[in-house]
Amino acid sequence: MKSFFMQADRYSCRHLIPSLLNRKLRMGLLLFLLAATCPPIQAQDVKISKNHIQLKSDRMTPEALWAMGRIATATASPDGSRIVYQVGYYSVKANKGHQMLYIMDADGQHARALTTSAKNETDPAWIGADRIAFLTGGEIWSMKADGTDRRQLSHTDGAVEGFSFSPDGQRVIMLQSIPFHEVIKKNPDDLPKATGRLVTDLMYRHWDHYVESIQHPFVADVTADGIGQGRDLLEGEPYECPLEPFGGIEQLAWSPDSKTIAYTCRKKTGTDYAISTDSDIYLYDLASGQTRNLCKPDGYQDPRVDATKTMKHQSVNSEANLAHFPGYDQNPQFSPDGKYVAWQSMARDGYEADRNRLIICQLATGEKQDISGAFDSNVDAFCWNRDSKSVSFIGVWHGCVNIYQLDLKGQLRQLTDHEADYVSIAPANRGNQLLALRQSLSAPTDLYRVTPGKTIQKTTVEQLTHENDHILSQLALGKVEKRWVKTTDGKEMLTWIILPSHFDPNKKYPTLLFCEGGPQSPVSQFWSYRWNFQIMAANDYVIVAPNRRGLPGFGQEWNEQVSGDWTGQCMNDYLSAIDDAANNLPYVDKNRLGAVGASFGGFSVYYLAGHHNKRFKCFISHDGAFNLESMYTDTEEAWFSNWEYEDAFWNKDLSAQAKKTYENSPHRFVDQWDTPILCIHGEKDYRIVYNQGMGAFNAARMRGIPAELLIFPDENHWVLKPQNGVLWQRTFFSWLDRWLK
Repeated sequence: MKSFFMQADRYSCRHLIPSLLNRKLRMGLLLFLLAATCPPIQAQDVKISKNHIQLKSDRMTPEALWAMGRIATATASPDGSRIVYQVGYYSVKANKGHQMLYIMDADGQHARALTTSAKNETDPAWIGADRIAFLTGGEIWSMKADGTDRRQLSHTDGAVEGFSFSPDGQRVIMLQSIPFHEVIKKNPDDLPKATGRLVTDLMYRHWDHYVESIQHPFVADVTADGIGQGRDLLEGEPYECPLEPFGGIEQLAWSPDSKTIAYTCRKKTGTDYAISTDSDIYLYDLASGQTRNLCKPDGYQDPRVDATKTMKHQSVNSEANLAHFPGYDQNPQFSPDGKYVAWQSMARDGYEADRNRLIICQLATGEKQDISGAFDSNVDAFCWNRDSKSVSFIGVWHGCVNIYQLDLKGQLRQLTDHEADYVSIAPANRGNQLLALRQSLSAPTDLYRVTPGKTIQKTTVEQLTHENDHILSQLALGKVEKRWVKTTDGKEMLTWIILPSHFDPNKKYPTLLFCEGGPQSPVSQFWSYRWNFQIMAANDYVIVAPNRRGLPGFGQEWNEQVSGDWTGQCMNDYLSAIDDAANNLPYVDKNRLGAVGASFGGFSVYYLAGHHNKRFKCFISHDGAFNLESMYTDTEEAWFSNWEYEDAFWNKDLSAQAKKTYENSPHRFVDQWDTPILCIHGEKDYRIVYNQGMGAFNAARMRGIPAELLIFPDENHWVLKPQNGVLWQRTFFSWLDRWLK
C-alpha cells in the first residue's frame, strides 16, 4: 500500500482529452464543453484556437501539462467489440476539471463522445451487451452504447460513491457513506453551528479529512423501474469498506453466479486500527446474510500487542500467526469458473510496504497458497484470465512495470518487456487479450491492447489511443538514459538520467538529484503531472533519479534495506548517484547541483541539508518529515512509525535501531545547514503534518539561511487544484533558477 510517504500525485489523475480520429470534430466538442463548464486555459504558453491547442514554445510548461488529457478507466463490452473509457480535462482559469465518457471500437477506431452535457460522468461499466452504467451527480444512470435512452436508476439523494452490478444484472453494490461517531462524538442537536470536535480515540483524521463518516457497501435489487432500496452489508458494524483512504469498488467482487460478494475490511477502530494493517477478505452470502472470513479461522483472537513498539517482534507476526494472514489483504477477485478467489496480500501486520503477494483460495476446501513466490517484487494489480487457470498481473522490475502471468502452480512468465510502466490491466473479453493503461517518463497514459504470446517476442502490443499526440508533437522532450552506478557497498544501482530538451553535449548543465518518496516506491517509468522529469528537462536541467536502497523491483532484500535505516545506505546511494554524475558525465556542472524530493524524498532533502559536504547549491523539500519525534505522534497511521522507528520516543528501553532513528532526525542537524532551501507543504496533509514544513522553514530563517515556504491551506499530501499546480511549478523553477543559473 505504501501510503505513508506516497510519492506525490504520481498516479492520482488518470484522465484524458481524446484525440484519436476526427480530431477537428472532437476538438470542437471539447472546446464547446470547456466554454460551458471550464473556461479554457488562458496563459502565455498555451493558445486554444477553434480546432487546435497551439503551444507557443516547444518546451514543456505548467500550462502545457494542464492542457494534456488524462486517461482514467477503460472497460470492454461483454463481446469485446467496444471499449468505453473515461475522459478528464482541466481549466487553469476555472480551477477545475470536467469528466466525460467516450466509446470506441476494440481496435481504437470510431471513437466518439458519449457525454454531451456540462455534468461530470464517471465510472463506466457495461450492463448487458448494449447498455452502459455510469455515475453522475451521485446517482447511477444507464444509457445505450450510442449515448441515447438515458435513465436514472438510483434515487439516493446523490449518495452513491461507487457501484458494481452483479453478473446477472439483478443486483448492484452501491458504496455510500454513513455517519461514524466511534472516535469523534456527535455534537448536541441543539448546537447545530458548533464547530468543535470531541475526540475520544485515534484515527480521528485520515489522509486529509476528519473521520466523521465511513463508507459501507449497500446491495439493492435492480428492476425494470430502476434500483431499489439497498441493504447494508455491514449493518451495525463500525468498520469501513472499502478501506480508507484510497480504496474503491475494486475492494469488492461478485461471484460469477451473483450469489456471493467478497469484500475487503479491517474490522478495527480507534487505536487498534491506527497501529494495525490487518485487513481481511470476507464472503457475504446474499441468501442467508451470513459472512465468513477467508483469512482467519472461526474464533480467531488477535494477539495482544504493545501499541508503542514495532509489530516486527511481537506475537502477531510470529511464524504460527502468519498463517492467519495478519497483514494487508485486499482486492478480491473470483475466478471466471467461480472455484477460486484471488487477492493481494502482505504477510506481516504493521508493515504497509511488505511484498504484495498473490493468494489463491480454493473455495471448496478453503486451501490457500501464495502463487507469486517466483516474482521477487510486488503484484501491483491483477486480473483472472478467461480460462480460470492463470492470472495476469503487473509488477515492477528494474525500474519498469511490465505484465506477467502466473498459473495456479506458481509458474511465472513475462509477457512484456518495455521501458515503460503499465499502470492497470483488465480483460479485453476477446480470447486472452488484455486492455492496459501504459505511461513512461516521456509519455502520459494511453490505452493499449495486449495479446500474450508464448514468448515475450511473440506478445503483440497495439496502442489504441493517442490522446496527447497533438500536444506532444509540438514539444521537444529530453532523452531518457539508463545508467548503473556502483554503490558504497559494492552493489549496482539503476539510475535514470534525463537530459535537457535541447541538449548540447558540449555544454555543462545544472543538475538535480531526485529523491524518491515512499520510502518504498519505485523510481520507475512514471508520468507525473507535478514531479514531471520532462518539465525539469525543458527548463535545462539534467535529472539524476536513482533507485536507491529501499525501492521495489530489485528483490526483497534491497527493498527492505531502508526500514530502520533511513539515514544509512539509502543516503549513501543518493550521494553515490550524484557523485557519479558529477564526476563522470561531462555535461553535468558539479558546481550547480540541487536536490529535490517529496514525502520521504522531502525527508531525504532535509537530512542531506545537514550532511552534503557542500555538494549542493540549493534544496527543495515538499511535504517532508523534519522532526521524527514530532512525526511519531503527529501522523494518523501509527503502524508506519512503529514499524520504521521500532519504539515510541518516550520508551526507556529504546532499541538500538530506534535510538539511531531519533538521533538522526534532520532537525538535530540544522546547525550544519548552510544552503538555501524551499519548503512546501499542504495544511490538509494529515500524513506528514504541515508543522514539519513550517518547522524546517523557521529553523532555516533563524539560522540566517535563505529560505522560502510555499504553504497550501487547501491541499493535502498532493497538490490537486490546477492553479495551485501551476503555482507549485512556477515557484519550484523560480527557486532553482535563482540558485543554479
